[in-house]
Amino acid sequence: MKKVYSKIDSINGSVITVRAEGIKYGELAEIETRFGTSLANVNRIEGDVVSLQVFSGGRGVSTGDQIRFLGHEMQVSFSDDLLGRIFNGSGDPRDGGPKLRDNLVEIGGPSVNPSKRIIANRMIRTGIPMIDVFNTLVVSQKLPIFSVSGEPYNALLSRIAMQAEVDVIILGGMGLKHDDYLQFKSDLENGGALSRTVMFIHTAADPTVECMQIPDMSLAVAEQFALQGKDVLVLLTDMTNFADSMKEIAITQEQVPSNRGYPGDLYSQLAARYEKAVDFDDAGSVTILAVTTMPGDDVTHPVPDNTGYITEGQYYLKGGRIEPFGSLSRLKQNVNKNTRDDHRSLMDAMIRLYASFKDTLEKKSMGFIMSEWDEKLLKYGNLFESRMMNLELNVPLEKALDSGWEILAECFEKQETGLKTDLIEKYWPTK
Repeated sequence: MKKVYSKIDSINGSVITVRAEGIKYGELAEIETRFGTSLANVNRIEGDVVSLQVFSGGRGVSTGDQIRFLGHEMQVSFSDDLLGRIFNGSGDPRDGGPKLRDNLVEIGGPSVNPSKRIIANRMIRTGIPMIDVFNTLVVSQKLPIFSVSGEPYNALLSRIAMQAEVDVIILGGMGLKHDDYLQFKSDLENGGALSRTVMFIHTAADPTVECMQIPDMSLAVAEQFALQGKDVLVLLTDMTNFADSMKEIAITQEQVPSNRGYPGDLYSQLAARYEKAVDFDDAGSVTILAVTTMPGDDVTHPVPDNTGYITEGQYYLKGGRIEPFGSLSRLKQNVNKNTRDDHRSLMDAMIRLYASFKDTLEKKSMGFIMSEWDEKLLKYGNLFESRMMNLELNVPLEKALDSGWEILAECFEKQETGLKTDLIEKYWPTK
C-alpha cells in the first residue's frame, strides 16, 4: 500500500523534508504540485524526519503538496527495445519515442557476488593502436580516462563506441553541454553504432539529482544485458560532474564536508559504481570506461585521487592523444601474451625508443648538436606519433603491430632496436 502525506515540513532548494514512518533510504516518491507530478527520492532519514531530493527542483513545491511514497527505489525498464534509444536521468525518453514501463529493474543494487566472477582474460579490440597495442582494454576492466577540460574525451568515447568489438554499448552522459549530446547522437548514427547502443543523458540544464542517477541506470541495464550472455561496454562521461552533483546535494543538506567540500563517502560512492564491472562465469560481461576530468590538471584532486585507488590503471588524455607515459592498463598482461608472439616485446621496445626520442627533443631545444642516433630518434618519434598515437585510426591489432615493425625498419638498423633475433627474423619487413 502506498503511503500518502500531505504536509511538507521544510523546503530547502530542491530538498524537502516530511515526517513519515516505514520509509527506506533511496525510496522513490511522487509529489503532486500545481505544475504537475514530480519524482523525488529519499536521501536522508533521521528518526521520522525524511529528506527527499526533488528531481525537478524545489520551484513550485508548497508545504501543502501531497507526497506519495511508492515503496520501491528508482527503476528502469529493461528489454531489447532499449537498443537505439535515448533516455534522461529519470528514465524518460529524450528521443521522442514511447515510454518503456515493462520488465522494471531497480537501479543501484549491490555488485556481483565474487563467486560468480572469473578472472579477466579477454581483450576488447577498439581499432585504436594506443589502446590495443600499448594499453589493451580487457573485458570486465574498470578504467578511467583522466583528462582536462578542452581535451577531445567525448570524441574518443564516440570512436570507441563505434569501433569496439562488443555486443552492446551503454553511454551515460553527465552534465553534458547540449552540443556534446547532439554530437554523440550524430556520431553514433553516422557510424552505424546507435542500433546497438543505449544512451542515458543528463545535460547541464537538467536537474542535479538526475545526474546522480545516470551511472546507476547505465550499469543496471548493462548488468541485465550481461546476464543474457552479452559483452557490454559502459562509457561514462564525466564522473567529476557526478561527484560535483553529490557535493551540491550534500551542501544543501548541510552535511559536514570532507576534502574540498566533497562528502566523506566519496570513495565509497565511486567504488559502488566501478565495482559493477564483471565477467560472469556463465554469462556475459560488463566493462567500464569512464572519463574523469581533473580541474586544473591536478591529479591529487579528490575525484581522480580516489578513482585511482579503485580502478585498474588509467588512460591519460593530453594534447589530443593518449599519453604512453602515465597511461596504464594493469590487466593488459592477462591478454597481450596471447595475441601475437611479438606483441609484448614490440610494445616495450617502441615505448623505450619513444622515451629516448623525448630526451632527444629536450637536448635539441637546449641547442645541443644532434648526432646520427639523435636524428634517427627524431624521425622515429614523428612517425610514432602520426602512425600510432593518432586517435582517429581504425586498424586491427595485427596491422598495428605490422605498422610498428615498419616504423622501426624505416628508422633503425635491426641491431639498434634491442629486439630478440628470432622476432626480427620473423617480422622485420623485407624491402
